[in-house]
Amino acid sequence: MTGFIHQTLNDLLRGYPGACELSSVTSNPLVTGITYDSRQIEPGNIFVALEGKNTDGHRFIRTAIEQGAAAIAGCKPFTDLDVPYIRVADPRHLLAYLSAAFYNFPARKMSMIGVTGTDGKTTTTNLIYEILLKAGTQAGMISTVNATIGDEVIDTGFHVTTPEAPEVQRYLSRMQSAGLTHVVLETTSHGLEQHRVSCCEFDVGVITNITHEHLDYHGSYEAYWKAKSRLFTGLAETAPKSFGNPRLAVLNLDDRSYEYLNNLTSVNKITYSCKDPQADVFATNIQHSPNGLHFDVKIRENVFPIRCLLIGEHNVSNCLAAAGAAYFGLGIGIDSIVRGIESLKGIPGRMELIDRGQDFIAIVDFAHTPNALLRALEAARQLTAGRILVVFGSAGLRDREKRRLMAEIAVQWADMTYLTAEDPRTESLDDILAEMADAAEKRGGIERETFWRVADRGQAILQAVKSARPGDVVIACGKGHEQSMCFGEVEYPWDDRVAMRAALAQHLGLEGPKMPYLPTRN
Repeated sequence: MTGFIHQTLNDLLRGYPGACELSSVTSNPLVTGITYDSRQIEPGNIFVALEGKNTDGHRFIRTAIEQGAAAIAGCKPFTDLDVPYIRVADPRHLLAYLSAAFYNFPARKMSMIGVTGTDGKTTTTNLIYEILLKAGTQAGMISTVNATIGDEVIDTGFHVTTPEAPEVQRYLSRMQSAGLTHVVLETTSHGLEQHRVSCCEFDVGVITNITHEHLDYHGSYEAYWKAKSRLFTGLAETAPKSFGNPRLAVLNLDDRSYEYLNNLTSVNKITYSCKDPQADVFATNIQHSPNGLHFDVKIRENVFPIRCLLIGEHNVSNCLAAAGAAYFGLGIGIDSIVRGIESLKGIPGRMELIDRGQDFIAIVDFAHTPNALLRALEAARQLTAGRILVVFGSAGLRDREKRRLMAEIAVQWADMTYLTAEDPRTESLDDILAEMADAAEKRGGIERETFWRVADRGQAILQAVKSARPGDVVIACGKGHEQSMCFGEVEYPWDDRVAMRAALAQHLGLEGPKMPYLPTRN
């Protein structure tokens, strides 16, 4: 990361809130950037050594110095380095602070809205962003899909997580330099736990829900919930801004996270609900169709209708969260809220309809957690009196408990289930599918009658399409907008939407894309 603000090491460390031990080297070098990747070091950079599951950045310290690093930071003792060494208890926290300081703390100059939760983060982030635009606000957005700075859209990666702190702060600096006044930032549990969004100075925090996910990383529900709660406890730490900051928590009264977060959060709070009319933002008269949602929203004494192009009752909840953040946190009027929600045509890979003229509904959705799969199948059930045919898998080297839970949900809610590949990584795909099949059978599924194991994802989607009858819903879940699938340590190009279009074209005898290749085809 090469910067444009030239500051010395001492300049950047001034004000760091944690304890740090600076080596006896007396130099105070000019810093040209902050990086955690030794392969990207440029002369004058500070290299922050991070400890990960598979690698330890401290191993690359001497390589970093050879490549021109002006200073090193880490948590292990080093006494014989030729450049200043900063030893701290938590290098990730220092990485975030140095990155923010390097860009002169851009988040302090903008209104910052953070959105977290297990499911619905990306959709809610986009809804708030659209509302801001309709209100005439100069707004930017950083999601797990992309970063939007004016007319520029930047891809943030193959698989979903919050970008690392140097990238987040670089995006924020560019937004602030471009004259943006508001930023909506999607914050994952990894992003919160690993300080990727520390020093983002949030003014409004929004929760969608907290359900089963990432227990492979966090270890327990308690640790996962604690990671999510950092967004809300951190609101109290945001310093006053010259243009004002509400420090508002937007909580989901329908989710089991409510009581936990309500007790933890010391700043202003509002609630939203599809069930409790006492909530600050409440939805009623909800109507579903393949073309979207119609519902009424009550905010204080105001009741107004909304037409939303998104599908599924979970998206009503996402709309309420966005409306609450906009109205109570950002002072945006109801007209802009309505126009913002109605203008969002859809999120790539989120309940995305794929239409090639077939006589059944085809959908691609990102649902990769038990709750998200349940919500996707509930939404599909609201769209048809016919059958639901679902295709999904479960990732390797991730939370194994999801395999059982998702298989059980599928055989209860879908009429036909196709268990298939979904980033098996270095695990045996056959073993993953066997775990899921065992759970499906124990919940009443019958193999080759109500569920099938089809290792090749393309073949699974094609089989579901060919089995569909008029009025059915075929839904492929788990990959959504993602552009690759991992087998072993190799990322193969893959897009469920392309695969669905290829399957429909083959089934209907139309021209269309070729089915993407995966090694399971062999």
